[in-house]
Amino acid sequence: MPCTPSFVLCSIHCLSGHRVCSRGGTLRAVLLLMLTGCAVLAIAFASGCTRTVLVSEDSPIRIGPDTTARVYTKTADGWQLSDNRVTVPEGWYCVPPSFVEDVK
Repeated sequence: MPCTPSFVLCSIHCLSGHRVCSRGGTLRAVLLLMLTGCAVLAIAFASGCTRTVLVSEDSPIRIGPDTTARVYTKTADGWQLSDNRVTVPEGWYCVPPSFVEDVK
């Protein structure tokens, strides 16, 4: 049976000399392409999105569970940023800089 469609890969010859059409290569390529596309989409959706919420200047916030951060501490020289991350206890308040009087 000779191959007529141009999109079909015909690479196998049978004993009578006719080419035998093999759609398996094309089908595998299409399935691989579809699988790759689905994997890329799954990874994109599984990684999630981040949501940023801006807190207004006049509103203090409370710390949630499992919060670690680098914090500033007041020293004689001014505010110093910590070198390492510290665990901030749940329920503590964070206030904007306008709530703190900076004595000079």
